[in-house]
Amino acid sequence: MQNADAQYQSPQVRQLREDLALALRAAAHHGLSEGVCNHFSVALPGTVDRYLINPRGLHWSEVRPDDIVLIDLHGEVLAGRHRVEPTALFIHGAVHRLTGHAVVLHCHMPYATALTLTADRALDPTLSQNAMRYMGRIAIDAQYNGLALDDAEGERIARTMAAGKDVAFLANHGVIVAGGTIAHAYDDLYYLERACLHQVIAQSTGRPLAPVDPALAARVAAQVQGEREQSDLFFEALRRLLP
Repeated sequence: MQNADAQYQSPQVRQLREDLALALRAAAHHGLSEGVCNHFSVALPGTVDRYLINPRGLHWSEVRPDDIVLIDLHGEVLAGRHRVEPTALFIHGAVHRLTGHAVVLHCHMPYATALTLTADRALDPTLSQNAMRYMGRIAIDAQYNGLALDDAEGERIARTMAAGKDVAFLANHGVIVAGGTIAHAYDDLYYLERACLHQVIAQSTGRPLAPVDPALAARVAAQVQGEREQSDLFFEALRRLLP
């Protein structure tokens, strides 16, 4: 396997570090961050045991490519100048390993987290058009089990995303959004929070909600997933806005 330092400095990994840092700054810009907590990660292409992740102690708005850390599935820092927060190791390592998702974004964004505190635990994908894109993609971890400070808890969370699910609502906790590229995963994270915002506002009116037929929601989800250029364009716009 390639030397970790050389891998970290390679053009391909440099681009991944730039994109991951951009996603973190964008999340801060959009109000999705919380203190210096939560984590975004991306697996290195061609590997099953190495991934990039944001460091411990930096606010997302200040993260730059050289702050990103390269670690292995055991949490050992292979390259980079910072430490990594413990729960990041257990959640992200397990999700990468057990689901095969290349990108794993975990945060406690306000409106999505608010829905994890309800009896339903998650977004209703038959309500807004934004919500419909997640039809058939949502996993629910309905049992809060404390901080993820060991492999068993990380694996328990990861197993909720079996069968191809790429969005997880974690009871009393937050959400995970996974994907094949950083641009697509960030786009899904952003619109997930928008959909949750719309649902919370609609529920706050006290008026009956008006869901669409699940088959229609599934068709809208397929339409969105069938053409992701908009996701790439959004990420490039963020690159211009948040250099």
